[in-house]
Amino acid sequence: MERRARSASCLSRNESGCGESASSGLSTALASVLIFTIVVDILGNVLVILSVYRNKKLRNAGNIFVVSLSVADLVVALYPYPLVLTAIFHNDWTMGDLHCQASGFIMGLSVIGSIFNITAIAINRYCYICHSLHYDRLYSLRNTCCYLGLTWLLTALATVPNFFVGSLQYDPRIYSCTFTQTVSSYYTISVVVIHFLIPVLVVSYCYLRIWVLVIQVKQRVKPDQRPKLKPSDVRNFLMMFMVFVLFAVCWAPLNLIGLAVAINPVKVAPNIPEWLFVTSYFMAYFNSCLNAIIYGLLNQNFRKEYKTILLAVCIPRLLLTETSRCATEGLKSKPSPAVTNNNLAELNVLTNV
Repeated sequence: MERRARSASCLSRNESGCGESASSGLSTALASVLIFTIVVDILGNVLVILSVYRNKKLRNAGNIFVVSLSVADLVVALYPYPLVLTAIFHNDWTMGDLHCQASGFIMGLSVIGSIFNITAIAINRYCYICHSLHYDRLYSLRNTCCYLGLTWLLTALATVPNFFVGSLQYDPRIYSCTFTQTVSSYYTISVVVIHFLIPVLVVSYCYLRIWVLVIQVKQRVKPDQRPKLKPSDVRNFLMMFMVFVLFAVCWAPLNLIGLAVAINPVKVAPNIPEWLFVTSYFMAYFNSCLNAIIYGLLNQNFRKEYKTILLAVCIPRLLLTETSRCATEGLKSKPSPAVTNNNLAELNVLTNV
């Protein structure tokens, strides 16, 4: 019964090769990529969350959205991805329609939540670097919590319409219950524009303004009035810029394919090579494990906490000792206005960039 329903769904979508699952070699490759993604996703994002919790230097308004982004990445590794892996092993979806709809919905929450959190991070960095005089007022604890709640409210509102359109369906080519691009051309175009293109434009504007400011400081534009930038400000900006670039690179192929299919589904959909479609999806899936790696590579506070937490897995007393020491140091020292960053010294970016 489920196979017949799946075949009917594929035919209604007018997609070539939809009724056929991938070859055994491709299935093995996809399973390997997904297993690696799940392991690194869970390990990396748990490390991010614990690092922000343990390190006072990482507990700031900007990193609230970093933790939120980690949660968005983490949920897919805990539920939808294991179901996709099960479908690969069984060469079919055997978990029923309820899990199909639930996994598709959670995957949508994760994807839209990720891009909206990346947008919130870019706006936060823009306000911190380009409008530093107003930053503390704009990003008070109360305001930041409101921004975070608004981010996830918009994410939920953007995901719920999938149930009314009926766009969450199983696709045997990628072994996933996911957004179907050909259910409604207008809806698909709206999804790509609202969930991807507009956020990318907003993030690009914010980071472009930051780049302009950094270049002005580097070239000593208006020496008497140029702002002070700490080296850590620039490093944190570069870190989050890299997160955005990787997200855009991983998700752009799938969104561009969806846009092309929506514009002319009859001609475009049958002519998209299956390998391109599958690759674009698994590139998107793979993105969920990359952010934690970027934090570890580009931020010394995250890197230090990663090492401490991983060592504590083998030596539990170390975690308690480090936490106690950090708490004691925090009581002895006065709060610094630069807790948002890696370094406490105020330096001109020219000397370090």
